[in-house]
Amino acid sequence: MDAFLASRVLTSGDDWAASIGRAVRIQAAADDVVRAAVQQARRNGATWQVVGDALGVSRQAAFQRYGKPIDPRTGEPMNTTPLPGAAELASSVIHDLASGKWSRVAEQFDPAMRDGLSEDALAAAWAQIVGLSGAFEAHGDPEVVRAGDVTITNTLLSLEAGDFKARIVFRDDRTIAGLHILEQAS
Repeated sequence: MDAFLASRVLTSGDDWAASIGRAVRIQAAADDVVRAAVQQARRNGATWQVVGDALGVSRQAAFQRYGKPIDPRTGEPMNTTPLPGAAELASSVIHDLASGKWSRVAEQFDPAMRDGLSEDALAAAWAQIVGLSGAFEAHGDPEVVRAGDVTITNTLLSLEAGDFKARIVFRDDRTIAGLHILEQAS
């Protein structure tokens, strides 16, 4: 089977773009076949554990890739698409924190965050983190996931003497619904 697929893609010519295009189309078709097999298995009673084992991933990873979560409040399929641009939003918030631009961060808070965390308290929290671990040095690429009605970003922060994770929760209107700086285990 592998030789058959390779013969459909690999050529002796120099049109590598066409070869790559054919390979991408075969990959997409194979993904469609896997999705159909997973759906059939689920309709016939296979658990997510069985599906995950077959795919070589956890049951949670199988569900996240192939499942259709249903909102228990409405019975409708849930939106599982993260907020577009969430990674850039998270990076911007982190840059503003590291630059001491507390008002720019606080302006993005939703009403509940505004009521629970003042600009001064935000500044004090950041000062405590810097006091414990030194100056901010860099951040990693934000990981972005959708959870219910919000998009959650997790971003590794590197300070002089310690690593933290910035977990920022965004609503679909791009306001901040949660902001946590979590110490990473050594």
